[in-house]
Amino acid sequence: MSVSERYQQAWESYWRETSDVPGEAIWDADPSLSAAPHLDLLAPHADLSLPIVDLGCGNGTQTRYLASRFGRAVGVDLSLGAVEHARRADPAGAAEYRQLNLTDAAGVAELARQLGDTNVYMRAVIHQSDAADRRPVAEAVATLLGRRGRGFVAELTAESKAVLAELAAGPGGPPAKLRRVFDHGLRPADAADKEVPEVLAEAGLEILAEGPTALAQTEQWPDGSRVELPARWFVVSRA
Repeated sequence: MSVSERYQQAWESYWRETSDVPGEAIWDADPSLSAAPHLDLLAPHADLSLPIVDLGCGNGTQTRYLASRFGRAVGVDLSLGAVEHARRADPAGAAEYRQLNLTDAAGVAELARQLGDTNVYMRAVIHQSDAADRRPVAEAVATLLGRRGRGFVAELTAESKAVLAELAAGPGGPPAKLRRVFDHGLRPADAADKEVPEVLAEAGLEILAEGPTALAQTEQWPDGSRVELPARWFVVSRA
C-alpha cells in the first residue's frame, strides 16, 4: 500500500464515522475564527474576482463562508466521505465540492484547466500529509494558482505538539474529539517547522507574506477556554 493509499483510507474512515453535527471534528471551528480572519490576510494580495479553491475542505464549513465572499468557491477533499458531508450541509449549493487526491497531478491539472487561475485556501493540510506527499500537495497549490492566483496556507508548528500532548494528558486521557484523531491514525503537527517554507519553495511558490497565528479548535480546556494550536500562515504566489 502506498503512503497515499494509507492516508486516504485513514481520512475516509474518519469522515465515515463523523456525524453531520457542526463542530464534531476538532478543527471544525466557526469561520469567524478561521476563514474570515485568514481572508483578511489574503485579500490585500489577491484578485478577489477570481474563484477560490478550499483544499482539504472537510465538511465544507470554511468553503461555505468563502462562497459568500467569492463568485465561485470549490471545496476539494481527499475523502469522498468528507465531500458528502459538505454537500449535505450545503443544500442550496452555495459552493461546489469535489473529491480529489492532491497528489494526483493529472487530476489537479484538469481542475486547473476547468477553473483557470484561482485563489487557494489551505488550512492544515501539509502537516497532516505523509512526508512523501507534502511536496506534491504544495505543487497542487502552484498548479491551481496559475499566474494570477494567490494562496493562503496555514500550518501547525512544532509547538502545537506540546499543546496537544498537554490536552491528551488530562485525567480522563485525550478528550473525545482528539481521541478520534489518534484512533484513525491521523498525525497532527507531523511536519517540522522549517519543512513547510522549504516545501513551498521547492514547489515553485514565492512567499509574499507570513506570520504567526493560532488555529482555533472545537475542544475546550478544563477551565472552559478554547483550545488553540500554534501555527504559521503564508500568502503565496507562483514564483
